Amino acid sequence: MAAQEIARLGTVRRTAHREVWWTCPTPGPEVLGLRCVDDVFVVAATVTGIGHTRGDLRLLAKAAAAVDAERVVAQRMSFGIRACPSTVDVSASFLGRRNYTRFDLEDTVGEPLAAALGLPYRSRRNGHSPPPDSLSWRVTVTDDQAVLSLRIAPKPLHRRSYRQASRPGALHPPVAAAMLLLASPRPGERLLDPFCGTGTIPVEADPALTGIGTDADPSAIAAARTNGAGRDITWALADAGRLPFRTGGIDVVVTNPPWNRQVKPSATLAADPDRFWAELTRTLTPTGRAVLLLPDADHHLADAVKAGLTPTDRRPVSLFGTHPELVTVKPRTNPPH
Repeated sequence: MAAQEIARLGTVRRTAHREVWWTCPTPGPEVLGLRCVDDVFVVAATVTGIGHTRGDLRLLAKAAAAVDAERVVAQRMSFGIRACPSTVDVSASFLGRRNYTRFDLEDTVGEPLAAALGLPYRSRRNGHSPPPDSLSWRVTVTDDQAVLSLRIAPKPLHRRSYRQASRPGALHPPVAAAMLLLASPRPGERLLDPFCGTGTIPVEADPALTGIGTDADPSAIAAARTNGAGRDITWALADAGRLPFRTGGIDVVVTNPPWNRQVKPSATLAADPDRFWAELTRTLTPTGRAVLLLPDADHHLADAVKAGLTPTDRRPVSLFGTHPELVTVKPRTNPPH
C-alpha cells in the first residue's frame, strides 16, 4: 500500500523488509504528505560486509566518515525543509543476533557525521532524547548490509500533528491511511467508523467525504472531537450493535473493531459481538464495502459470511508483534434470510 501511494510521486525501485526504495524526480514538500509510511529518508550510503561482531563496526565508521554529509543535508532541504539543526542524532535497528547493540551502531556513525557537519552529537544511549531541532539520521542493518540515511521531516511522519488525545487501542495512523486507500471512498460518499475511538480513521479520510465517527464510550468521543478539531466530521455516541442509521444509508465502513484485545466490546456487543456483522450488512448500501482490521480473521469472517457479507480482499499486516489482517467485505447481492 505504501508503494502504491509513493508511485504517485516517483518511481518505485524495489520493496524490502519494512522499506520501499524509490526515486523522486522532483523533490518538494508533497513527500511530507505521504500517509501510509512511518517515515521517509534520503539515502546517504549503503555498506556491505557488516557482520555480527563489534569489529565489523569499523567498516561502518569508515563509510560514515566518507559520506558527503553537507550534500545529503542539501538534498533534504530540497524537500522544503528550512530548519537550522542544533545537534545530530542517530536511531538504529538490525535484524538477527549481533555482538553489538543499537546504541553501538548509532554512536559509530553519529560521531563522524556530527564532526563533518560541525554540530554536537547527541547520543540516545542511557535514554537521552534529542532536541526537536536535531538532524536525525537512521541506520538499518539487514543480513550483511547497512543503510545510512537522513530523515527528511523534522519528526517521523506517523506522528500526526492532529493527534492530541490518545487512548489504549488507538489505531496507528499509517495503518488507518492504508485501510482508507483499500476502501477507495469517492467524494461525497458517507464514510462511517462505528468504533472510532480517538477518531483516527475519519480524521485521516479525505475531507471531501461525509465523515462519521461513532463510539459507545463518551470519553472516546471526547478524544475524537479533540483530534478532529477544525474538520467537518460528525461525532456521535452510538451502540455499534444498534447503529442509528437507516438501512442502506452508509457507503463505506472503515474500522478497527474491539475484539476483546486492548479494548473490550461494550453495549450490545458485550453480550453478542456478532451483532455487529448484522448491523454492518444492514447499513451498507448494496454497492457499499467495508475494510476492517481483524485478528483471527478466519473465525470472524465465518460470522460475517453468515450475516450476508462476502470477503473480497485479505492482506496480513505486522502490527506491534501481532499479525491481524486488513479484510475487505461487501454485501452479497442476495443475503441469506
